[in-house]
Amino acid sequence: MPDTTAVLTCTALKKSFAGVHAVQGVDLDLVAGECFGMLGPNGAGKTTTIEILEGLTELDGGEVRIFGHAPGDVRVRERVGIALQETELPDRLSVVECVRLFRSFYARGREVDAVIKHLELDEKRDARVAKLSGGQRQRLALACALVGNPDLLFLDEPTTGLDPQARLKVWEIVLAFKAGGGTVLLTTHYMEEAARLCDRLAVLDHGRVIARGSPKGLIASLGAAHVIEVITSPALDDAALGALPSVVRVSAKADARVLHAADVSAALPALLSLAASRGAHVKHVSTREATLEDVFVHLTGAGLRDA
Repeated sequence: MPDTTAVLTCTALKKSFAGVHAVQGVDLDLVAGECFGMLGPNGAGKTTTIEILEGLTELDGGEVRIFGHAPGDVRVRERVGIALQETELPDRLSVVECVRLFRSFYARGREVDAVIKHLELDEKRDARVAKLSGGQRQRLALACALVGNPDLLFLDEPTTGLDPQARLKVWEIVLAFKAGGGTVLLTTHYMEEAARLCDRLAVLDHGRVIARGSPKGLIASLGAAHVIEVITSPALDDAALGALPSVVRVSAKADARVLHAADVSAALPALLSLAASRGAHVKHVSTREATLEDVFVHLTGAGLRDA
């Protein structure tokens, strides 16, 4: 479990580009041993925020402290590993040459061969970067971030564009780093990734933190553990749906009605009875557990991929 030692804090973080407010007063705090996630759609301000924390982008306002120092301090750089949203490595370098190069940047660090083995790149150690698949390139970027033996790892959208198998491998690497006592700051727009990896989350939208907490806590805040999606012909009115037992709220999704219910075993039979009493044909009905996507929709009125 994470301890309470402060690893990173930022207060009232602000950044604008040509009059566009990319980050508007973001407050964050990380404690040692946790994976903290910033969840939100593209354009929410996640990458700008993490680039400020990494010392790659100047802030316009606010304050950042990492291990008690400013982000650009050499005492911070020695303890931080970074995997950018897109890590561009020289095409003609081999895997082992890339990892050796990044190891040379640190006074302390891990054995190059051990890191390559840990990232399951042994068979590709002499392969050129240009010949690697997307998943192999991402594992190489992580190897370069981990070879300095960091205490804090920044990961910006680490699995974007990867196939499911490659994504799972990245998750395993992150969880192993955390299990070894490392601290992770992760940005993502994948709900499953956030739920699987993160101890705590900050949900960002339009440069602001609109909610924060554990994944389970954020979902519990909806007051409805289950979601029922139904399409009927003719459509049932929201007032009648909202009056069904255990239904907390009703929303629309294309031609479907989405019922958020505390107890699906009470809501579903009542829904079917309502449809029958109104002479409505049920064209589709499905149930699932509530997710972080539902939290975001409840807070903003739009899905993570639509915002």
